[in-house]
Amino acid sequence: MGNNMKIRLFTLPNILTLANLLSGCAAIIFTLEYHAYETAFWLIVAAAVFDFLDGFVARLLKQQSPLGVQLDSLADDVTFGLAPAIVMYDIYIHSVSYYNLDPEVMDWLKYVVLIIAAFSVLRLAKFNIDTTQSTEFEGLPTPANALMLMSLATLAETGKLVLYQEHILVIAIAASLLLISPIRMFALKFKSLGIKGNELRYGFIVVALALIILLPAYSVLATIVLYIALSTLRWLFTAKHAGK
Repeated sequence: MGNNMKIRLFTLPNILTLANLLSGCAAIIFTLEYHAYETAFWLIVAAAVFDFLDGFVARLLKQQSPLGVQLDSLADDVTFGLAPAIVMYDIYIHSVSYYNLDPEVMDWLKYVVLIIAAFSVLRLAKFNIDTTQSTEFEGLPTPANALMLMSLATLAETGKLVLYQEHILVIAIAASLLLISPIRMFALKFKSLGIKGNELRYGFIVVALALIILLPAYSVLATIVLYIALSTLRWLFTAKHAGK
């Protein structure tokens, strides 16, 4: 009983984590009730900001705690796992088959997209116990995956992209596999502000800014695809030289 009394539930970092969670819940509601994917996208963007701030504030105020770690993972699963899965599910049931496949079969296949939520849980649980992911990631981080999927949904809603049911199934499976892949993905964590050792990070930021200016509607999707591509090439190059 004494130990329970020492647990502080409502610290500022925990409140920011709960804001992340509530943003994810709101994204699900806007998706299911209004099919407002663009609104859901911005709610996930807000959640990603809260997700960054909770850790930053916890370190700044020296309020890191085991409770905060658990809260962060639980919130992230809803926001960056369940919410994008629901969005993909909602797009699927309002789409048609490109190949005009059996409607009954395609109706059953809609549940496949829910693996996004399942694999996000696996990704988050693995991250919590993997001590090698402090400076880089193994597999695509759940916030990046969620933003990629939400961006696809927004492009579909605004008519800039047409998604058929087959496309959505392939995207859901590919995104889920990326979450638990062995690909080592670089993190935007700078040990120093110098160029040496940060060439990839600075290059990525410059290209991302260029994409925002030149292709604003597609910038989020293009930036995350670029991140995946660069990380994969870096991982393959590192693995090749390590094997020599």
